[in-house]
Amino acid sequence: MTDLFETRLEDVVGGRTAKKLAAAFEHRTVRDLLWTAPRTLLENGKTSNLIDLVDGESVVVSAKVQSVSSRKMRDKPGHITEIVIGDAALGRVSVTFFDAKPFRARMVNVGDFGVFSGKVSTYNGRRQLVGPRYTLLRADGAIGSAENQLSPEVALLTGAFIPIYAATKDIDAWAIAQSVTLALEHIGGAEDPLPARFRAEHGLMGIVEGMQAVHRPTSYGHWIAGKRRFAWDEALALQFVLARRREANSLIPTMPRPRTPGRLLDAFDQRLPFALTAGQREIGDGIAAELLGPAPMQRLLQGEVGSGKTVVALRAMLQVVDAGGQAALLAPTEVLAAQHLRTIQALMGDLAREGQFGASEHATRIALLTGSQTAGQRRAALLEAASGAAGIVVGTHAVIQENVQFADLALVVVDEQHRFGVEQRDALRAKAGTPPHLLAMTATPIPRPVAMTVFGDLDASTLRELPVGRSPIATSVVPADNAKWVDRTWTRVREEVAAGRQVFVVCPRIGLADGPDTDTLPEDEPDDIDEPDDARPGADGTAKVIRPPLAVLDVAAHLREGPLAGLRLGILHGRLPAGEKDAVMEQVTAGDLDVLVATTVIEVGVDVPNATVMVVMDAHRFGMSQLHQLRGRIGRGAHAGLCLLVTDSQPGTPGRERLDAVAGTSDGFVLAQLDLAQRREGDVLGAAQSGRATTLRFLSILTDEDVISAARLEAQRLVAEDRSLRGAPNLRAHIEHVVREQAAEFLEKT
Repeated sequence: MTDLFETRLEDVVGGRTAKKLAAAFEHRTVRDLLWTAPRTLLENGKTSNLIDLVDGESVVVSAKVQSVSSRKMRDKPGHITEIVIGDAALGRVSVTFFDAKPFRARMVNVGDFGVFSGKVSTYNGRRQLVGPRYTLLRADGAIGSAENQLSPEVALLTGAFIPIYAATKDIDAWAIAQSVTLALEHIGGAEDPLPARFRAEHGLMGIVEGMQAVHRPTSYGHWIAGKRRFAWDEALALQFVLARRREANSLIPTMPRPRTPGRLLDAFDQRLPFALTAGQREIGDGIAAELLGPAPMQRLLQGEVGSGKTVVALRAMLQVVDAGGQAALLAPTEVLAAQHLRTIQALMGDLAREGQFGASEHATRIALLTGSQTAGQRRAALLEAASGAAGIVVGTHAVIQENVQFADLALVVVDEQHRFGVEQRDALRAKAGTPPHLLAMTATPIPRPVAMTVFGDLDASTLRELPVGRSPIATSVVPADNAKWVDRTWTRVREEVAAGRQVFVVCPRIGLADGPDTDTLPEDEPDDIDEPDDARPGADGTAKVIRPPLAVLDVAAHLREGPLAGLRLGILHGRLPAGEKDAVMEQVTAGDLDVLVATTVIEVGVDVPNATVMVVMDAHRFGMSQLHQLRGRIGRGAHAGLCLLVTDSQPGTPGRERLDAVAGTSDGFVLAQLDLAQRREGDVLGAAQSGRATTLRFLSILTDEDVISAARLEAQRLVAEDRSLRGAPNLRAHIEHVVREQAAEFLEKT
């Protein structure tokens, strides 16, 4: 049967409108158009909130006419007609027309209810819509329009709700609504791709009924039920792709890597200077068992900052080395890769010095591979990896490059998993003769619905217990416009240094070093800078002047010459040569620097037990989870930590509310949930999964956990029954359409 949803739009709405829809929204088929829900619904007869209108926005609002006036223009023929709409509670807006004749004022009456579509501007301090398109519902209930304003959308005013679509300057909301009406008529006989059994079991509308509910609802409940149907479609499609991926992985045999008694791992465990937590032991035992299995392990290890994930991963790496294999540890930045190398070497001691004087009989080698190494260093690391001399290879994205080979890659450990996509993980695993095991780690707590969706091809383990000896961290917000508080911040830093401890100062930007183009972050360093959420136009309609984010180089110079003069101060950022980065971190670790001014390059992995204070400049420019990561760099020793968040974000603004939330809890899982609530769904489901933005229109990762969970189970059942959906070609095609390139690429690969 022909898929009516795949009909070209020009065949339904006409070529001219189809071109506008394609240019504005990339809508080319009926499916593209109908899969975009109205931005909002206007309740017929109810006044819109006019107070929060912003200059330059194209809006559709509904309100009652309060007054109508007309006057002659001074300098040219014609009249100015001004219609004031709204009310005292929700605001008023002036609707202005420049007409040749004063006919309009005679056709609009006080008390008429109208829907107006146009662009917001400000004149003499008053919000206005100039020459908008509009339709009136007269006070007596009759529908009418001013001259030349009668349009197909009049029929929308007969319903309880008026759907409002996102518009552009080239195609307005009314034209989109008219196109949707034509598309809904076209799909009247469409076949539903979801089996009737499935719809009945989960209480879902049919596809045609659901589309009617989304675009022409009779009540809010009707609208929500329609959107739920298509949230299910999207959740099922995503979960089916992930279930196929898990199933495909389970069918590929790999080489078991059993634990070998009396070798490297046993020697390491005997030398550990601390006892493993119950969580580390439990998860470690589970990983050890999976390494024995016939299918590659696919595990996500998440945990609080400082919960000991690295030790769990290292023990797994040593198990595969004992079994004759190699392990690769992939880190997102050179600083973190170098820190991992130092941490592993410190934990292993002579167990990491195979071939050197005084090495243990069970020792192995550890190689470092990064993009900024010298040619000689790189050749040596490549040779150790390819020959098998290095049991563990630590590196950045450089490990993924084609010329990097391994003798027997048995385990891939990916640190900070959320910074790597599926393709990058697959590229590293492709370097193994037999499929290697995968252990992905993240110190950013992942809410359950995100874990089921973004990382749904991985089994998840969580470390919540912190090792004994971790000190508490107090967090306070410091208003940048309060000179006494700022002065006290730097005094507090000097007090800690005087007590023999160290301090981190974090800035969101590197700063100008050698020229105007050098203050962008390099590829090695993630750029997570955001404009402050409260940087909106003021009440007078003028835009605020937003200064650039504070920079490491500027702040360091100010501190050296001012409040921290005389202290040993260093700088660290992603643009420094690898040798300089290593030298700076060695100085910090050795206690030769009092204060380190850095970017977020220290966000993860940096372990300096003597660091007790962190000052975050322009803290409102960071996300909550990132701030939680940053403060996890302090309080790692015997002394309590203090995190000071310096900001010029004002109380009551979104940026300040984020900082107050961070100061109010040390629970990373709570902050992750709050952070998710403030982020776009596309940010969550984009690069983390495939490096592309997804096409989700109805599914909310924040609020639809029940839908995601049920769809996950249903997808598993579908894969078990018919992994290629040969018996349900319409469902297969529907899934491919929903997830587009993601599903199509995966189904082709497998």
